[in-house]
Amino acid sequence: MTVVRFAPSPTGLLHVGNARTAIVNFLFARKTGGKLLLRIDDTDHERSKKEYEDGIIEHLAWLGVTHDLFARQSERAPQHQAAANLLKNIGRLYPCYESQLELDRRRQRQIASGKPPVYDRAALALTAEDRAKLEAEGKHPHWRFKLSQKKVAWKDLIRGEVEIDTAHLSDPVLIREDGRFLYTLPSVVDDVDFGITHIIRGEDHVTNTAVQIELFEALAGTVPAFGHHPLLIGAGGEALSKRLGSLSLKLLREDGIEPMTAVSYLAKTGTSDPITAQPSLDALVAEFDLAKIGRAPAHFDPAELSNLNAKLLHLLPYDAVADRLAAAGVGGEAFWETVKANLTRFSEVTSLWPLVVGPVTPVIEDNNFIAEAAAALPPEPWDETTWNVFTKTVAAASGRKGKELYHPLRLALTGLDHGPELKKLLPLMGRSRALARLKGETA
Repeated sequence: MTVVRFAPSPTGLLHVGNARTAIVNFLFARKTGGKLLLRIDDTDHERSKKEYEDGIIEHLAWLGVTHDLFARQSERAPQHQAAANLLKNIGRLYPCYESQLELDRRRQRQIASGKPPVYDRAALALTAEDRAKLEAEGKHPHWRFKLSQKKVAWKDLIRGEVEIDTAHLSDPVLIREDGRFLYTLPSVVDDVDFGITHIIRGEDHVTNTAVQIELFEALAGTVPAFGHHPLLIGAGGEALSKRLGSLSLKLLREDGIEPMTAVSYLAKTGTSDPITAQPSLDALVAEFDLAKIGRAPAHFDPAELSNLNAKLLHLLPYDAVADRLAAAGVGGEAFWETVKANLTRFSEVTSLWPLVVGPVTPVIEDNNFIAEAAAALPPEPWDETTWNVFTKTVAAASGRKGKELYHPLRLALTGLDHGPELKKLLPLMGRSRALARLKGETA
């Protein structure tokens, strides 16, 4: 069975770039009949916060991105330590005692002499006596993973054939001087233990993949398939930052973006499919294919997202919003069908509801003309043909047409210079309210 994972760090707000990775994994899991693991990578104890973890879970649920499995890395320290011990025993994890200052100076010398700033493995030459002496002096080692210094190749699910020569990489530090694990080892151990079959993530992890493949092999784990999608960037080409709250899901929710708008946009942007608002997650699953993801960075444009949100609202049937309308204390199906074409955010229904029930303060530009219109109001019952009958009568009496006819009528009936179609709105407000407004009364 396909098992994929989304592994955010709870160190900030979940932004649209990370949410896109979550959505891609979710759609891939559903398309292949597999499972999605939500793994909270909370090994950075200083910056990880419960409030961010709660926010990640809440905002993914808002999107409809559900997970089948759940784990926290902080609760799996024994498994991580066991893997570290194994790597030490087979000689793939070795202690190093250089300070950060020493490493920086060494890199500067390498660069000055035209050499690549790669760790020179000096610590491998230390004897047991050397290490004992350093530790007696109070130095604690950090631990590096010994790379094969061979080429690592894989067929990327998105990028195609990829090859990285690990001879050009520094042996990565897996354990800090204080004994805490960095990201790489816990990630691979958890991927092995949870049977992750596919790792789909941003292309900023491509180089990490070569290291992780060697770690999988050293731990005798099955190497997953890898896919690296281009990063999502801002409309101006800027990077997205979760720590700054830039384009976070929290911000989108507060701005009134519909969850299906956000999911549709993030699922389709950067692919060969047109960006359209999909009515359901099932529709997105049916159309999903990793082969559709392009190689160029995908731009996140808030204006484009806002336009898509409006288009989604315009398509929603009454049944999809009935409960939300009731919760907002506004009218039923006829009202929704009247106003939805004018919405960019659902919350705007509350500002349009007074057009039906009042109060509206009319704007009268020409008293004589509006008085003629009031006299021409037909008797009830009214329906969507009433507006056409009414305006034809007023046009014949006044000689007006076009904007000269319709604009002052809209101002008098709604107090606005734009809004829902009056042929639909007029029957909802009713004759008595319409007449009062045409007489200049707030109603």
